[in-house]
Amino acid sequence: MSDNLVFPAQPAVSVAIQGSEQRFPVHRIFCVGRNYHAHAAEMGDSIDKTTMEPFYFIKDRSSILPSGNDLTYPPQTADLQYEMELVVAIGQSGFEVAEADAEKLIYGYACGLDMTRRDLQQKGKDKRRPWDLGKNFEQAAVISAIVPKNSSDSLKQGEISLQVNGETKQHSDLTQLIWNIDEIIAHLSKFYHLQPGDLIYTGTPDGVGPVVLGDLIEGSVAGVGELSVKVV
Repeated sequence: MSDNLVFPAQPAVSVAIQGSEQRFPVHRIFCVGRNYHAHAAEMGDSIDKTTMEPFYFIKDRSSILPSGNDLTYPPQTADLQYEMELVVAIGQSGFEVAEADAEKLIYGYACGLDMTRRDLQQKGKDKRRPWDLGKNFEQAAVISAIVPKNSSDSLKQGEISLQVNGETKQHSDLTQLIWNIDEIIAHLSKFYHLQPGDLIYTGTPDGVGPVVLGDLIEGSVAGVGELSVKVV
């Protein structure tokens, strides 16, 4: 019972739903690494889909920052970088889901930023240690309002882009995802019992880069929406 807790539990984390007064309660945040060939290349990697599988990292739900808010430059980094992504919001439970059934788990979509302390991520990679300090920190998962899915199909195409102070830095299309949404859901569900409230950040195109105090980050995914945050 709640009155047996030694201190008050942290409040639930939720995300706005477009066109609704209801909100989407966040359970977990999964992020897909290197899911665009051009981004993998700029990170010094190459992906062969025929011999490789997707890989993931996790952000804590306390890292959620709704679009429209200020993003506080995080501590212990000199290289804060943006990564613009399509976010898939899960609305149904599923385990070992077939690709053909993956879309049934989708509640909707959002725009997201996977903010990264790149210098700390690189330090972890150099020492063959986890990426947590580089990826999982307060306000590291920016998200727009969730747009409920309005058809039986997963989102297969659409322009994805990001601007810093009005200058385009990232520009691609969801057709360039190495593993599409259905493939990601099916693969991830082999390792986790996916649950309502899970969010999947599906990967970023090439063009990632640093931001500094005062920068305005704006991003969009066609058919989904837009986001914006100012670095303070």
